[in-house]
Amino acid sequence: MTDSQFPFAETSIYIDVFSYLGLPLSRDFKRDSVDAVVMGIPYDLGTTGRPGARSGPNAVRQASANLRWEQRRWPWDFALAERLRAIDYGDLRYSYGNSDDMLARVEAQAVEITAAGKTLVSIGGDHFVTLPLLRGHARTHGKLALIHFDAHTDTYEDEEKYSHGCMFHRAPKEGLVDPAHSIQIGIRTEYDRAAHPFQVIDAQQANERAVADIVDAIRARVGGMP
Repeated sequence: MTDSQFPFAETSIYIDVFSYLGLPLSRDFKRDSVDAVVMGIPYDLGTTGRPGARSGPNAVRQASANLRWEQRRWPWDFALAERLRAIDYGDLRYSYGNSDDMLARVEAQAVEITAAGKTLVSIGGDHFVTLPLLRGHARTHGKLALIHFDAHTDTYEDEEKYSHGCMFHRAPKEGLVDPAHSIQIGIRTEYDRAAHPFQVIDAQQANERAVADIVDAIRARVGGMP
């Protein structure tokens, strides 16, 4: 019995699923051979309704094992590894249960990775982790354009200090994002259209418009912003 007889033996979706898409597990992101860094943020103290989003990073990694065995995905004729040199950094380390520590550490780690010239891909975690990520990216790149796919605008002026529905209310006020170059796609909940700071392609419009048309609208809105 040889590996050639069973070519998928090394890519089982049940065995040794420790990293996203089977990427190398490493915290050495500063070397030249790395373009992108995948980082998990297991946090869900900002969510409402039910906990569990803290398990998201590991769940996504396990699900990704079902994608890595087929290097090329139709209709594309290239493998991701041929275009992007990436590593899985693992999960961010912070004092679990301490939201202030999470905020500080996510922001600091985002700054360190992006300042090294790397692309950071983060896996949450509830939506509140977006706020410190925006803070970190803005420190490196300056004011940002926001492209947000969601059912909710997350622009609510929540009295809670830590809430997964307030990030995009705070981000413009902190000068992190430029509303004039930001867009939200897929919104299917009520919001104050007159006062809303971002362009919106709501869920009905997204269903009716062609994908290429939506992509063109996003590019036109973002322009040359980071």
